Amino acid sequence: RADHASYLASWLEVLSNDKRFIFSAAAHAQRAVTFLHGLQPKAAEVNEAA
Repeated sequence: RADHASYLASWLEVLSNDKRFIFSAAAHAQRAVTFLHGLQPKAAEVNEAA
């Protein structure tokens, strides 16, 4: 698909300009995952609701 190719092309362009960018992007992604994981109910809360 054309939109996939353009998405990948934009990442390749960014990475060609800054080789360390992938590490910054990965760190931001990890913080987002940690935040979203923190929003999930705890296992005990899920069992009590069931």
